[in-house]
Amino acid sequence: YTSHYGQRIGPGGGHELHRGLDIAAPLGSPIRNWWAGVVREVINDGACGLGLRIASGPYEHLYCHLAGHVQTAVYRSGTVALAAGSRVRAGQLIGHVGLSGRSTGPHLHWALRFRGHWCDPARVLRAMAAAHRRP
Repeated sequence: YTSHYGQRIGPGGGHELHRGLDIAAPLGSPIRNWWAGVVREVINDGACGLGLRIASGPYEHLYCHLAGHVQTAVYRSGTVALAAGSRVRAGQLIGHVGLSGRSTGPHLHWALRFRGHWCDPARVLRAMAAAHRRP
């Protein structure tokens, strides 16, 4: 990870709450969906850049700084074309690592909400790894 969940010094030098994990990866690296769900929003703004908000039951996943473009509310990158309402499978290719939005280098910003409350994705990953190691 290049930036953790929680308080940090942001790119502008000030303190800020960072609501996800920044995961460094080469430009154009594939991004796969975490859990099956439905695209709730295609994002195209100055902070997240190009991104997707995907609902999976009581969870929402936010993927930011993607490569590609948005045209007529459809996110496109390579063979990927997703719009609000699109169903996505676990492990499905949903985009590629980019530099869009407020970004200082190629990475994926992955954030997680549970029933509307931001969660530390690293805690979820650690809990899943621990459960996998148990007999």
